Amino acid sequence: MSRRCEISNKRYNNANRVSHSNRKTKHRQQPNLQWKRFWLPEEKRWVRLRVSTKVMKTITQYGLMATIKRYGADASVIRK
Repeated sequence: MSRRCEISNKRYNNANRVSHSNRKTKHRQQPNLQWKRFWLPEEKRWVRLRVSTKVMKTITQYGLMATIKRYGADASVIRK
């Protein structure tokens, strides 16, 4: 399973680690993904999603369905 947010599709970022002597080595910066349960009032059930913490804050502010629409994600994400 890839480390990717199910709503925003946020994934790893390629970066460099820079040593004191200024040598650069490739490095991956992983997103901060968490498993979280969200209440879906339209269907009166819980939905378990793997989302980034940024998306968690957005869901808290706007709600789950509004956030899915805001990020342009496919609504089939919550049909598990």
